[in-house]
Amino acid sequence: MKILRKHANCCPGHLPVVNRRGFLKNTSAGFGWLALAGLLGEQTQAQAKAKEKRPHHAAKVKNVIFCFMDGGPSHVDTFDPKPALKKHEGKPIGEGAVSKRSQSSAGRVWLGSPWKFQQRGESGLWVSDLFPKLASVADELCVVRSMVGELPLHGQQNLLLHTGRIIGQAPSMGAWVSYGLGTENRNLPAYVVLNNDWVPNGGLENFGSSFLPATHQATMVRAKGIPVDNIKPGDPLALQQRKLALLAEQDRAFAVQASTASPIESAIANYETAFRMQTLVPEVSDISGEPLHIQRAYGVDSKDEHQHYYATQALRARRLVEAGVRFVEITCPSFDSNNSPWDQHGLLKKNHEKNARITEQSVAALITDLKLRGLLDETLVVWAGEMGRTPHTPKVTPTCGRDHHVNGYSLFMAGGGFKGGTTFGETDEFGNSVVIDPLSIHDIHATILHQLGVDHEALTFRHGGRDHRLTDVHGHVIKDILS
Repeated sequence: MKILRKHANCCPGHLPVVNRRGFLKNTSAGFGWLALAGLLGEQTQAQAKAKEKRPHHAAKVKNVIFCFMDGGPSHVDTFDPKPALKKHEGKPIGEGAVSKRSQSSAGRVWLGSPWKFQQRGESGLWVSDLFPKLASVADELCVVRSMVGELPLHGQQNLLLHTGRIIGQAPSMGAWVSYGLGTENRNLPAYVVLNNDWVPNGGLENFGSSFLPATHQATMVRAKGIPVDNIKPGDPLALQQRKLALLAEQDRAFAVQASTASPIESAIANYETAFRMQTLVPEVSDISGEPLHIQRAYGVDSKDEHQHYYATQALRARRLVEAGVRFVEITCPSFDSNNSPWDQHGLLKKNHEKNARITEQSVAALITDLKLRGLLDETLVVWAGEMGRTPHTPKVTPTCGRDHHVNGYSLFMAGGGFKGGTTFGETDEFGNSVVIDPLSIHDIHATILHQLGVDHEALTFRHGGRDHRLTDVHGHVIKDILS
């Protein structure tokens, strides 16, 4: 914004042409300038910290692959066996089991699992028959059975899982990792979301950078068609370079006039990254050169299109971390127009089996593939939904389901210095609430950052007058699950 004189030859005492900074400096006794100087000081301090890009301590892992199971897989049907549910199936849960953190009332009845549990691998880890492929890598899984959420709502829990805040308005975990560590490959972004053509509850804030510089938000790579829009150049290389140079020149000139240069500098950096991505993203995304036995192991050859696309994204995830991308997230495909695929309020058996068939082979293959390549020790695979599901239902029927539940649920980590073939925490005999070692998502975030060499209390960004961090004022590193 510029303040312009209407008539250059009149009113000789009129203020000269000034930009926004000059206007603030010369009005209201300089208090506008004082406020601006404070904001710019915060950003300068934050940018200086970001340029360091050094871990706080020796890192155990370089990369994270987050397999997001949106909708809430049922803990009592996957990794937390509860024989008492089958024994008391159909009996009312009673007032003592009612909770504000789940869809519950005293008249609801217990529902046993339609799948049997078995001890798997040398470790004897309990995994249900719902996951025969994941059962084959049981000795690599560190299962946390004592997660506690805040609200039994998809949007809020998704945002909590991704940003550490139920209201969002904060950077996602991947953005924090990008900000703290950067990328190992300047031709690729540090944070990539391998999306499956829809946006989960909570919206794009799940993958955003919020108040962090825009360079740290996720780059979206779709499963179908061209992975990234406009990735194929429309102009010859020389012409592209001239256009980018002109844009950068114009943006830098504008940055001098703007109240803060940070967003414009981020835009310039994004242009440059996008230019470099034109070569490497198509190469990394193209899995056709992978050996056929690897493609089959992931399920790329599946006749189920949802499984095919999920397998494609899982294989791309391995290729991306090999290429130096710090944080990769894979979302689940939706097969019934439900943007929370694991959200089975009805048809539990049918649709949980569908979700398992679509995803678990690829996740198991990813873990196995990383291990065979010597990458599992330095890559952390996280498997998590935003919540669990109630161990009870309104009425036991062949088509009944489970509802939203955050009193206690499960997730797992594989590789990355976590103890494989182990469980941590415990829910009660019905899987209704945590009774031993309750954990919040802040604890998981703190532990993931710790393995990346980052102190969750020290990774901060100055915004709105205070230092913000992924874990806010919460979180502790769960050392008992680390090897």
